[in-house]
Amino acid sequence: MADPEPVLDDLADETSALDGLVAGLDEQGWRTPTPAPGWTVAHQIAHLAWTDERALLAATDPAGFAREVEQALAAVDRHVDDGAEEGARAHPADLLHRWREGRTALDAALRAAPAGTRLPWFGPPMSIASMATARLMETWAHGQDVADALSVRRAPTARLRHVARIGVRARDYAHFVHGLQPPGEEFRVELTPPEGTAPSGTVWAFGPPGAAQSVTGPAEDFCLLVTRRRNRADLALSARGADADRWLDIAQAFAGPPGRGRAPRQEPSGEHRTGQREPAERTAEQRATAGERATAGERG
Repeated sequence: MADPEPVLDDLADETSALDGLVAGLDEQGWRTPTPAPGWTVAHQIAHLAWTDERALLAATDPAGFAREVEQALAAVDRHVDDGAEEGARAHPADLLHRWREGRTALDAALRAAPAGTRLPWFGPPMSIASMATARLMETWAHGQDVADALSVRRAPTARLRHVARIGVRARDYAHFVHGLQPPGEEFRVELTPPEGTAPSGTVWAFGPPGAAQSVTGPAEDFCLLVTRRRNRADLALSARGADADRWLDIAQAFAGPPGRGRAPRQEPSGEHRTGQREPAERTAEQRATAGERATAGERG
């Protein structure tokens, strides 16, 4: 059973880092368009606040959450977007306060949950560690949209390992949503951690060492790919084997339609700031694994 405390600590750090990007913005800054068409910085934070509140409901009021699921099923095409749109209309100070309160309450609820607790969600129930991992992945992904909108280059951290793990575990799901049969064999994935987060020569490795097909490259690039925040053409990822190569074209760490993806575009500075919002309510790990499954709304 995975210990949720380390990932909960990392989730708190990830939300704090994003808070630092938006806390000092004026109202015009909150209305800055992000790479997600139709979504401003306010929409991104409103969506995170909305999803945190649903996760808190799942942890504290399962019956109330069941009613929320019924509402979502009745408006599956707009439920998530409606929540972001409503939140984005609030005054920025009120929205920031709402997000802070919600994520603080969720952190407390997840830390207080008894060992072995499984939370209801829009898909299969999840462990506390999986819920925290999913919230971290989503916070990082939406934080990337905010950073791109504000022309900020975020320093990558060791927290990216959580995002990479979901992306790897979601491999088969990425094939399913494209109507493709997943490969029968596992891949080896070897990622270079962000500079300064691990001793030189360290790799984050997933899958069997002797696998015939593999993916290698910077961990940050892999995370940008599986959250569909960058086009593959703009990333330094390599594949060995036809199936592994195809996976890099379709990889995603969230559930739901893959969308059109983001157009390739490399800025002179080496930063890439183009994109298309990807609609989904759950991470792919919910459907990609039979045991611990993570979830996160993926918008923008």
